[in-house]
Order: sequence, then C-alpha cells, then structure tokens
Amino acid sequence: MAETQNTAAHNKNVRKHKKIKRFFLFIAIIFIVWWFNNFTVKLNYNEIHSTKITSQVRIAVMSDFHAGKYNPKPEKILSKLKKSDPDIVFFLGDMYSRSSTSSEVERAVKLMSDAVKLGSPVYFVPGDHDTSDIYLDELRAAKIHVMDYKNEAINVNGNNIQIYGIDNVYFSPTFDLRNEFTLSDSYFNILMAHIPTYDKYAEFGADLTICGDTHGGIIQLPFAKGPVYYNDTKQWLPEISGKRDDVYDKGFFDYSGGTMFITSGLGNHPYPARLNNRPEIAIIDILPQ
Repeated sequence: MAETQNTAAHNKNVRKHKKIKRFFLFIAIIFIVWWFNNFTVKLNYNEIHSTKITSQVRIAVMSDFHAGKYNPKPEKILSKLKKSDPDIVFFLGDMYSRSSTSSEVERAVKLMSDAVKLGSPVYFVPGDHDTSDIYLDELRAAKIHVMDYKNEAINVNGNNIQIYGIDNVYFSPTFDLRNEFTLSDSYFNILMAHIPTYDKYAEFGADLTICGDTHGGIIQLPFAKGPVYYNDTKQWLPEISGKRDDVYDKGFFDYSGGTMFITSGLGNHPYPARLNNRPEIAIIDILPQ
C-alpha cells in the first residue's frame, strides 16, 4: 500500500512539474514573439515602375524611430541600411519623441548622421514630435537635407528626380500643395511628408509620395486583413468590415498619376505593442516601365 501511495505521489509531482515547464515555455514563446515583433528590423523590398525612369533607382525609407527605450538598436538599423545599398535615403520624421531625453535625441541625430557616412544623400522632413530648431540645425550640420518646404533636383543613375518636402503635418480644408510647389513633367517627382493625408497628396499628384506616422497600424491581422484598430476613423477591424478605401495604414495606395507609400516605421511609442508588423526599412526600387 505504501509503495502504491509513493508511486501516486511521484506521478502527481511529475505532472505538476510538467505543467510548470509548459507554463514557462509558453511565457518564453510569448516573450520571443513580442521581442521579435518590436525590436528586430526587416528590409521590406518593393518595386514601382515609371516611364520617367531609364535605370533602377533604389530608395530607403525610414520613419518614427521615437528615440527612447522601445526601439531597435541604431547599429542594427545601420547594418541593414548598408546591406540594402540605396541610392537615396529618406527619413520621414518623429525620429525622437517629445518625452525623449537629450541623450535620446542625440541618438536619433547620430543614427541619421551615420547614415550620411554610408555615402548616399540623406533627406529629412520633421514629424509632429521632432521639430526643435536646434535639432534641425544639427541635422543640417551633418549634411542632411532638411526639406522644410523645400524642393531639390538631383540626378541619380542618369535619372532626373525632383524631391519635395513639407514640415507641417496637419492641413486646413483649403490647403493645396499646388500653391506651394509646381511639379515638373520632365522629372520623377517624390513628395516627402510625415502624416499620410491622402486626399491632399492625390490632388498634388507627385509620382511617388512617401509617408510615415501610422506605425503600420501597430497590430496587423494575419493574411493581409489590415489593422486591428484604425485610429483615424476610430474603427475596429476596418478592413474586415469593408472600409478598406478609408484605411491608410501601411503599403501602397494609388491615385491618378502616382502612388502613396506608407512605411510602418522603426520604433514604438508610447509602448512596444507591435504584432505581425515589425519595424522596417522600406526599400523601394523605381524601375523603367
């Protein structure tokens, strides 16, 4: 009888230990998935075509680093950027947050100034967080092109490209970019802006508009079913409910004569809550039609 009781007690302990192991394994898996989705950077390769382009132009697009506790390490970002070998590099604002410390702001500056050292021209537009004049002067001193209502013509691999940048992020109902800039038919026109105000950019009609701000919708459903929550329209599961036309979360959105691209960004603010939506360096290859 005693032997039977000992065996039963032993089996009970074994089952208990297995449950504890399974619990900690589950916690470890959750942690790895969370860490992978919030602190690792992917290169997201994309292609578009244009009759204005005669040879490939590769651009790297980054946004929303939100320098602080909750973002990938700058050295990892730079390593990925170097690997992609872009012709032009774009930073689309919110590289630090209003709550960032001075050392965290300097981390954002260093990330972008180190990108300059890789050899490609670097362009920047501010977001709604990173607007300090001292900060913008630091970027200019690092030979970063701060495109605060500026435009610049460059030649890349034999292609004429005109770059436009705007630094305000909220528009009045009557705002019209055509009052600020004139597009050139002989150039491939790229508009840089932080917040993806689709209607205003479609009216302007650049060949390519690049934006950030959305963090890719933060939590994305699998099988390309869109964000769990879309903040602009305060909707849960908007794509499942048939609201895709109103959801500008990440990726390409065509308009007459061009397209808008939204990157899901690099960082997390205010908390690391990404899922199925890793931080990214978006690579866009512009190819001949």
